[in-house]
Amino acid sequence: MGGIPEPLTLKDGALEVGLVPQIGGSVSSMRWRGIDLMRRLSDDDREAGDVLGVAMFPMVPYANRIAGNAFDFAAKRWQVQPNNPPETVNVHGSGWKHAWTVAQAGDAQATLSLDIAAGVEPYSYHATQAFTVSEQGLGVTMTLTNTGPVSMPFGFGLHPWFDRDPGVTLQFEATRFYLEEPQGLAGDPITLAPELDFANGRPLPAGWRNNDYGGWTGEATLRFPACGAGLLIKADPVFKHLMLYADPTKPYFCVEPQTNASGAFNRGGWNDADEGIIVLAPGESATGTVSLMPFALGA
Repeated sequence: MGGIPEPLTLKDGALEVGLVPQIGGSVSSMRWRGIDLMRRLSDDDREAGDVLGVAMFPMVPYANRIAGNAFDFAAKRWQVQPNNPPETVNVHGSGWKHAWTVAQAGDAQATLSLDIAAGVEPYSYHATQAFTVSEQGLGVTMTLTNTGPVSMPFGFGLHPWFDRDPGVTLQFEATRFYLEEPQGLAGDPITLAPELDFANGRPLPAGWRNNDYGGWTGEATLRFPACGAGLLIKADPVFKHLMLYADPTKPYFCVEPQTNASGAFNRGGWNDADEGIIVLAPGESATGTVSLMPFALGA
């Protein structure tokens, strides 16, 4: 067995990105011109190995929750286990709960990998995250391969955390809004109402929000007036959904690009393009890139 993978720092020009492979294959920080554009992993959370304190973690082999910890696919019922107590349902798959291996590392590029064999969970998969830092920003290419013996439904995504600074605004376009049910589960999709629409940019909601936006165009813009910077998120078309988590009692919020709709595995829409589930035969792969590009406000 190899040793614990050490933290990495990738840098190009004014952009510096920290990685903590041993804590869920996560990003620990994203700093541009001395400004933290994501919530920074604290020393205490780093010491404790707390993945819920990182700046961004991967969601594989699916994104978000599975109701009842089970789903039906190909005439079989597949069972998963709760993985984020005190929650009683499986959240974001298994990738964020394991240390990742450093497959390659340089000054401005690194690739992390993870291999999971079916056992506690029904999935066998190989996942990689290829990080590239440049003057334009941070690019993360996620690749997921089914290494199991049968076809299975997959999904993936990224879960960044941002500081809820005064005056922060969010802008993105989507067509559907998934209602929230108990236990943070996604319910029925509805047509996007004006008061839920961020197409023209608006402050974060004053109340609770934990909802999937479907029909996402693949771009989202965050502006942080307090620090004079913004962040443009651009994702490949495979990322059809954007999850927004904003609790007004917390000093952070989340804007999560993901391929599958939250709760999609319990709706059985395996061939529904809107649900975004990716069925992979043994040996098949899916890939997609998310770019996070900082900019100066007023530039």
